[in-house]
Amino acid sequence: MKISIITPSFNQAEFIERTILSVISQKGDFEIEYIIMDGGSSDDTVQILKEYESRIKKWEFQHNKWVTFIRKSEKDKGQSDAINKWLRVATWDIATYINSDDTYLPWCLHEVVAHLWKSDKMRCYGKCIIIDKQDKEIRKRITSYKNFMGRKYSYGKLLSENFISQMTVFWKRGVMDEIWYFDVDEHLCMDYEYRLRIGQKHNPLYIPRYLANFRFYHTSKSGSRFVRQFGDELRLARKYAKGRYKWSLFLHQLNYYKIIVAYKVLGWLKI
Repeated sequence: MKISIITPSFNQAEFIERTILSVISQKGDFEIEYIIMDGGSSDDTVQILKEYESRIKKWEFQHNKWVTFIRKSEKDKGQSDAINKWLRVATWDIATYINSDDTYLPWCLHEVVAHLWKSDKMRCYGKCIIIDKQDKEIRKRITSYKNFMGRKYSYGKLLSENFISQMTVFWKRGVMDEIWYFDVDEHLCMDYEYRLRIGQKHNPLYIPRYLANFRFYHTSKSGSRFVRQFGDELRLARKYAKGRYKWSLFLHQLNYYKIIVAYKVLGWLKI
């Protein structure tokens, strides 16, 4: 059984090594196909990728002889385009993507195989820890809130708020036959748009364990463009509600203002 993991990257030398190690250090009864699509970085990212490509080929990491490491550095049209390029050629039973500053917890893929692969569900999600640049846990109250929201899934709830952390989401190959690829016109909320599209046909499996770390810092995409990001989420919720789920959209409007205020206060407090 093969899991394909895609990492779109651009000038992430500060974090990319930690992301790579969190993927290739996974242990379990599965193969890993790890694909890094670099968008033409000008920092040390490419050199780091070359180093790990060589080390993996030499089986330097004794526990991961079933890892295939693929890297490519070329210009793309954004994160969605980078992910789509490799989804078209990846060979996998379960797939996902993880950003170049996020990391998996050591048992992540084992839990995904144990739960998702053995179920009739087409996708899954789990719990996520928020960390800073130094890997220290931060924003614990936000984590607790998302854990509370994530315990019970419904499409109406997803339309009211994006409570699922992308780095914990995995899906089976059959999804691609129905849903196809990520929307290249979405640059901040391509994951939310994809989940709303899948959610019209399939409810996910919830894995009640921490699977990954989401790295938050104020110069990241989530940290620096959150007003636009949450505005895009509201726009997408309205699109997929299709005139229905009026209560969910009302809640999403309230949640939009709530989370904008919360992020701004946390930013002022430098938390």
